[in-house]
Amino acid sequence: MQKNLNTRSAEVEGLIAQLDESRAELVRNIAALILAIHPAVSEGVKWNSPSYYTTLHFATFHLRAKTGVQLVLHLDVKGRADNDLRTLIPDPAQLLQWKGPDRAIVSFADTNAFERNRTALADILRAWIRQAS
Repeated sequence: MQKNLNTRSAEVEGLIAQLDESRAELVRNIAALILAIHPAVSEGVKWNSPSYYTTLHFATFHLRAKTGVQLVLHLDVKGRADNDLRTLIPDPAQLLQWKGPDRAIVSFADTNAFERNRTALADILRAWIRQAS
C-alpha cells in the first residue's frame, strides 16, 4: 500500500506550526520533497525536530536558527564514520556543508532559495537514502 505523500504526522505538524509563517512554509515545502523522494520514507520527531527515515533516520531539520532553515543529513544517531559520503554523494550545486564523513548540512534562506535548488536537493536526497538503507 502506497502512503499518501501529502500526509504529515500530527506531531511534526505541531512543531512546524510553532514557526513563523515563512519558515513554516519553507519547512513544509522541503518536507514534501523529502516524503516524495521514495515511497519508504516516513516522518517522525527526533531531537525535537521533524526527522525522516527509511530503515534509518537520514534527515532532520535544525529549527533553532532565527532565519532560514537547515536540514541535517546524517546516517542515524551513531553514524558510520567508516563511510565517507563525500565521495558517494553528488553535489554539483555545492549545497552540502560537510560536518564529518557521514554528516552534512543544507541551508536555505527562504522558499525562493529552496525552489532554485529543488532538483539538486532531490538528487542529493536520493543518493543519501541509498547509503542510509
